[in-house]
Amino acid sequence: MLRARIIPMLLMRDKGLVKTRQFKDDKYVGDPINAVKIFNEKEVDELTLLDIGATVKGYAPDYEQLRKIAVESRMPLCYGGGITDAGQAAEITALGFEKVSVSAAALARPELIRQMANRVGRQSVVVTLDVRKEGLLGGYNVYSHNGSRKWSVKLTELVAEAERLGAGEIVINSIDRDGMMQGYDLKLAKLVRAAVTTPLSFVGGAGSTKDMADLIGAVGTVGAAAGSMFVFKGTYRAVLISYARPPTDTRGEA
Repeated sequence: MLRARIIPMLLMRDKGLVKTRQFKDDKYVGDPINAVKIFNEKEVDELTLLDIGATVKGYAPDYEQLRKIAVESRMPLCYGGGITDAGQAAEITALGFEKVSVSAAALARPELIRQMANRVGRQSVVVTLDVRKEGLLGGYNVYSHNGSRKWSVKLTELVAEAERLGAGEIVINSIDRDGMMQGYDLKLAKLVRAAVTTPLSFVGGAGSTKDMADLIGAVGTVGAAAGSMFVFKGTYRAVLISYARPPTDTRGEA
């Protein structure tokens, strides 16, 4: 049986780690290798690393940096950024990453999801969708390229297609709540959960372990991912990498 997972999600740019608010206002928060060493000691469920500069600037994954991260890590890893074909996904899993995430490339060419699943196995294919709510009464739209490019397809249709094509996991990233630390968008989470049976993870808004427990309580067994919660401490957002589990037993079977 699947169980809920608590997942630090770290953003990389120019070989360093950054953290954003609503996909803006980047703040440098450290070195990826140092972060991996810390999370090793804290026995993290899994770690996701996303290179947010790769797609926008058009460069491929930095395999040498990824190799160093994989060698250092003692936890399951997921990487996303700059992946445009199944061969790249195979190379990344060969380095030691359990999962490979695609976003913009899968939106532009959905068949890539099937190609990756055939090459590396469905369980290793993650489709990450950046989502923004349009107005107080509006629906949700999907964006790529760090929130700068809007896609016209409905969110529920996109997640259903990703599931059909072979995505082993779908990650929903709330642009509105990114870095705000005021709780997940539970309405969004419920909308997506009702549309697919594929394993899901949600990111954007977690500021406490209670927020994670609320997410898991609202939609069941999912991945509760966060960035700011694991790298900042206090009102002044001092950089301090940490890891904590929700007060509920998220390690039990669902």
